[in-house]
Amino acid sequence: MLTINSIKNGLVIDHIKAGEGIKIFNFLNLDKADFTVALIMNANSDKCGKKDIIKIETRIDIDFEILGVIDPNITIDIIENEEIKEKIKLTLPEKVENVIKCKNPRCVTSIEPNIMHIHYLVDEETKEYRCHYCDDLQKVTSLY
Repeated sequence: MLTINSIKNGLVIDHIKAGEGIKIFNFLNLDKADFTVALIMNANSDKCGKKDIIKIETRIDIDFEILGVIDPNITIDIIENEEIKEKIKLTLPEKVENVIKCKNPRCVTSIEPNIMHIHYLVDEETKEYRCHYCDDLQKVTSLY
């Protein structure tokens, strides 16, 4: 059995959909990290069958909103002295700014590069967001 030691201080990104951990790992540029990072793929899980986990041996700034759009089932454990001090359950955000780009070529965001991309959640199940400016629907499948 594979053993990954606990971390003393840092973050654990847990309950990542199996096989998606490498995408989040790359999205967060953890391949360039100068601190200890562990990517565990296809770990057994009672809750979801299989899952990926990323353990980071330091505190880094992560945009939870973007991670919530990528996978709303992710949990973030903040670790201090080898104990979970805080558990953050991500959800799909109701409103996102500069996370999703509108694909409508007639949208003002396509013409004016300095306008903030604003989208509102329409359907949690299908991960559909509506553009604030042109009402175009955008199904979020991947940001990376």
